[in-house]
Amino acid sequence: MSNTDSFIDEVTEELRRDKAMAYLRRYGWIAILAVVLVVGGTAWNEWRKASDRANAQAFGDAVLAALEHDSTTDRVTALAAVPAAGPQTGLTQLMIAGEMMSEDRPAALAALDAAASDSALPEAYRQLAALKRVIAGGRDIPLGERQQLLAGLSQPGQPLRPLALEQSALLQIEQGNAETAIEILSDLLSQSDVSDSLQRRAVQVITALGGEAPG
Repeated sequence: MSNTDSFIDEVTEELRRDKAMAYLRRYGWIAILAVVLVVGGTAWNEWRKASDRANAQAFGDAVLAALEHDSTTDRVTALAAVPAAGPQTGLTQLMIAGEMMSEDRPAALAALDAAASDSALPEAYRQLAALKRVIAGGRDIPLGERQQLLAGLSQPGQPLRPLALEQSALLQIEQGNAETAIEILSDLLSQSDVSDSLQRRAVQVITALGGEAPG
C-alpha cells in the first residue's frame, strides 16, 4: 500500500470518527433517556408491586381486627372505618351487610341494594350483592323484582349463573311451579361450573319434587 493510500485511509477513518462523535453529541441523549426510562420504569414497577402488597396486607389486617370486636355494632363501625379503595370498598360493603343481617335486616338489605347499584364497584361485586339481597330478602322483595334480578344473573356467561339458577328454581317452587323448577335444576346440573355442594342440593330438590335427576 502506498503512502498516499495509507494517508487516505487515515483521513477516511478520522472522518468516520468525527461523524460518529457528531451523531453521538446530537442524538446520544436519546439513548441515555431510553436507559433512564427502562431503569426508572423497572424501579417504578417494583415499587408499585411492593406498595400494592403492603396496601393489601394493611387492608386485610384492618378487616381482621374489625371482625374481632364482640358486638355487631362495633364490628360494623370498625369495618366502615377501614381504609378501602376500588374493589376493597365493595368487600367492606358486603361484609357490613352480612354483619347487619342478624340485627337490622332492613338496613342490611338496603346496604346490599346500594352496593348492587354502585357503578364504581366491579361488576362481580355488584352481582354478588344483588344475589345476596334476593336470597336474604325473600318475600320482603316483590316477586317481580326478584324474577327480574335473577333473570339477569342467570344469563349464559354470567359468573353467578349456577347460584342464580338455583334461586330461580326456588322462586318457581314458591309459586307452585314444580315442573318448571325441575327443568331449571336439570339445566343447572348440565353446567360445567357447578360445585359439588350445589349439585347435591339440586339433586335433593329434584328428588323431593318427584323428579329424576339427570345421570
